[in-house]
Parts: sequence; C-alpha cells; structure tokens
Amino acid sequence: MIKKFIRVLVTLSAALVALFLGVALWHHYMDAPWTRDGRVRAEVVSIAPEVAGTVIQVAVADNQPVKKGDVLFVIDPERYRLALAQAEAGLNGKSYDRKVAQARAQRRAVLSDLVASNEEKEQYSGTASVAGAAVSEADAALRLAKLNLERTVIRSPVNGFVSNLRLRVGDYAQIGQASVAVVDSDSFWVAGYFEETKMNGVRPGQPVAITLMSGAPTLHGHVESLSRGIADQNAETSGGSLASINPVFTWIRLAQRIPVRVALDPVPEGTLLAAGMTCTVAIGDAASLREDLDYAQAKLREWVRDL
Repeated sequence: MIKKFIRVLVTLSAALVALFLGVALWHHYMDAPWTRDGRVRAEVVSIAPEVAGTVIQVAVADNQPVKKGDVLFVIDPERYRLALAQAEAGLNGKSYDRKVAQARAQRRAVLSDLVASNEEKEQYSGTASVAGAAVSEADAALRLAKLNLERTVIRSPVNGFVSNLRLRVGDYAQIGQASVAVVDSDSFWVAGYFEETKMNGVRPGQPVAITLMSGAPTLHGHVESLSRGIADQNAETSGGSLASINPVFTWIRLAQRIPVRVALDPVPEGTLLAAGMTCTVAIGDAASLREDLDYAQAKLREWVRDL
C-alpha cells in the first residue's frame, strides 16, 4: 500500500513538473530572448611572411597549440645574410667617404680667401654634407637588411592553435601570401542571432547562458554589444541603378535576425571551444529560465526512471 502511494505521489509530482515545464517552455519560446542560432567565434590571424624564399623548416603541426613568440616556420636566410654583409660593407665605404670629405672641407675652411674662394669652400662643405647623407642612407639599408634577416623566422603573434596548415618544407613563400592561420585562444566569443521581436530589453551587461551542441557544461557570459545594422536586400540597386525590391507575401512578415556579441566569462578547464561551433544563447531572465528548465528536465528523467 505504501509502495503504491509512493508511486502515485511520484506520478503526480512528475505531472506537476511536466505542467511547470510546459508553461515555462511556452514563455521561453514565445517571449524570452533566446536563440538556437548562436555561433562560437574567434579571431583568426593569417600569418603571411614579409620576405620571400624557400621554406627550410616547419616547426609546427596542424591544430598544434602555440604560445606567442613560438617559431612557426623558417625561410632560407642565406640570401639575407649576404644582403646584410653587403649592407655592412656599403656602410663602411660610405663612412670612409664622409670622413675624407669632412677632412677636405675642414682644410679648405681654415684657408684665407686668397688661397681658397668662398665658392670653393662651399663646394667642399656641400660634398661633405652629401657624404653624410649617403652614410645615413647606408645605415638605413643596413638596418633593413638586419630586419629582413630576422623576418626569415616567422613566429606566432598570439597564443592559440595552428589551423589549416598546408605549408611544407621546400615550398616557396611569397611576400604577403598567407601561409599559416592561428586561431587566437584568448579571443573566443559568441555571436547570437536574435529575432527582432525578442530584442526589446536586451542591453549590454546582461548575463547570458550558452549551451553548446557538443553537450559541454553550460557556459556563462554577458552581452558585450548589439549590432546596429544588417544588410537590406531592398536597398540594393539593379543594373539600371533602380532599387531592387524583392517580392514578398503581404500576409507574412518574417522577423529579421539581429547579431548580438557575447563576451565569455572564464571557461571551465577542459571545455572544447572551436570557432564555428553551434550553441543556444539565452539572455537575462531567459538564462535563468534555461538553467531551471535543464534542472527540472534532469529531475523529471530521474523520477520517470524510478517509476
């Protein structure tokens, strides 16, 4: 008898929870600011060399984590070493020319006007100035040669993960042509695309609950900013410079999607985040409601299992 009473009690409790879930879900789906159309985003740095040459070393593997300053790949530095030696020799030569020109100008400057005219003195002084400018130019060329030699070693500018690596030893690296991409692990954020009918009351700073489709624990964050513009297809012009108006069903009004940028709070250790992952985003009261629904659903599953 007691066992039967307990079963009835559990059944009634499950029914009450189901009723609560029904009401909560109705409010959640119809009124609360939430969306399943969320994406995990991250800044991706495209690494392009500033010098050209043959790749002699690839120091990373695809999807490998890297720290800021780690070597990604190395370009053959031999030609840049030779360019540096050439620049050093050029600077030494120009420095000697300046020294000779300055000595000649100083000797002419102390002579009387009977021995050396003012025009001759100005000519030697100008030659010394030109030699000084040549030294400055050679010094800049030397510093550029040193910089180019340093740039044969390409390093990661951020902490992150190597992505889509297709570079191999022997490839020829072109100046400005992206060779490696690094996903910045310190830049993950979430983009939620909310229907405009649910945007009323959404403000920066509101708490956000993020549920990843991967099944990871619920993440938390806060609204960072709201987009202030989306593309208007009706604003596009046709080939004749006239507005192109898309035909629509006059009895149907589809809500536009407004992007909302969500900053992530500290992510639990071990949680896998990858740019492009799908997630559900709930803002403000919807975030609390979402957590309550998850808890109630878990309890309901436990009670049903005990029946």
